[in-house]
Amino acid sequence: MKIAIIGAGKWGQALYHAYSQNSENEVVINSRTVKEIENFVSLNEALSCQYLVMAIPAQAVRGWMEANFQDRGQNILVAAKGIEIATGSFLNEVYGSFVSANRLAFISGPSFATEVQKSLPTALKISSVNLSLAEIYANALPSFIKGYVASDVVGAEVAGAYKNVIAIAGGVCDGLNLGNNARAALISRGLVEMTRFGEHFGAKAETFLSLGGAGDLFLTASSKLSRNYRVGLGLSEGKSLELIMQELGEVAEGIPTTKALHNIAKKENIYLPIANEVYKMLEGKDPLLSVQDLLNA
Repeated sequence: MKIAIIGAGKWGQALYHAYSQNSENEVVINSRTVKEIENFVSLNEALSCQYLVMAIPAQAVRGWMEANFQDRGQNILVAAKGIEIATGSFLNEVYGSFVSANRLAFISGPSFATEVQKSLPTALKISSVNLSLAEIYANALPSFIKGYVASDVVGAEVAGAYKNVIAIAGGVCDGLNLGNNARAALISRGLVEMTRFGEHFGAKAETFLSLGGAGDLFLTASSKLSRNYRVGLGLSEGKSLELIMQELGEVAEGIPTTKALHNIAKKENIYLPIANEVYKMLEGKDPLLSVQDLLNA
């Protein structure tokens, strides 16, 4: 199959590397800025492929699709994780404005880009209402990635987005030297919280115990390889959000997702204590006060 990766950030390049390792695939890549990558092609050539992998940051998806997408019957594997701030829409809803649900799939699971680039083993899940499409994308993965398929798109999306918010809290926890007990408690309660949020929107509880839920959460909320975890470390040091983002030099999807969750929680009256405190810390609240308020919640 011929696959086009659209978006050449770290995750996009990692997926380009991964799919290229399967000799049965022909893989090309495109991004907004031209990069010196083998098989870098024009957007028109990329959009001519039947199978697309969209590695565009969540908040930029709608604008990019409106400006650039040409519907030629392509299938889309969504690689970004987040919730649109402006509308509170999940990415399946955003992409669903442009293509039908049976042409959409979503990739999730424990997968730091740097480790995928080194061909280190992991397992990932492809979710779609069209399980045949999910199987196609899963079977095209290289031998060092074990692919699974599932139909719970909403669960996969919520877990993928929410774990970045808990990762910010994880970074704060470790930055304040609160200990292993505290981090374990935070992550386990974070899993409960994201499950509660997902079930509110029809997700299946078991999805949150899978690769895209607990698997990705445990990884992202406890490692400096996670951009969102590093945001939390910066907050624990009293740095401003502007300085943290400047030092990071990359998109941390947990920041806009936290704000989106805050808006949705108020509208839907959903109890999200950890996400609520992360939101307040991003707005300038002292992390130590947030810890105390969480313990008293």
